[in-house]
Amino acid sequence: MDVTLVKKAQEGDDIAFLQLFQQYEKDIYRMSFVYVKNENDALDVVQEVAYRSFKNIHTLKSPQYFKTWLIKITITCSIDLIRKNKKVIQLKPEFNEMIPINEEDVPLSITLQELLNELNEEEKSMVLLKYYEGYSFKEIAESFDIPLGSAKSVLYRALGKLRKQLKGVDFS
Repeated sequence: MDVTLVKKAQEGDDIAFLQLFQQYEKDIYRMSFVYVKNENDALDVVQEVAYRSFKNIHTLKSPQYFKTWLIKITITCSIDLIRKNKKVIQLKPEFNEMIPINEEDVPLSITLQELLNELNEEEKSMVLLKYYEGYSFKEIAESFDIPLGSAKSVLYRALGKLRKQLKGVDFS
């Protein structure tokens, strides 16, 4: 990532911002998809992240953490969308039988998603940043604006919960 490009974007260069955002658009989509679980909502999150990051790029203090900053916005937007969607009435269970399901790899993917869904939002976010995005403990701590030790504690607590849950999962 080019720090000078971030500085140009912070000074109001729209083209520089667009170039930067396009570098991380796929990462934003992937991270949001893990939270919202469908393509349309994930694309909505990408749009919202583009808007919020463009509008607030002047608040970014350290240009070298541009990607971290975008991912933090992505997590916030994803959680906001989930909360908004909880107010929407869900389909009755009997209608689920009418929706076709692709059987390929469903049990494992559902299991992993279900395991992650048992974590609270902070734990889930840290696990995703560490193992899905490859962030260091230091980057995670800075993203959440917490001490390094706290970030490690939350992550290890989350991993402990996942291990405990995994013992009870049937993989047949």
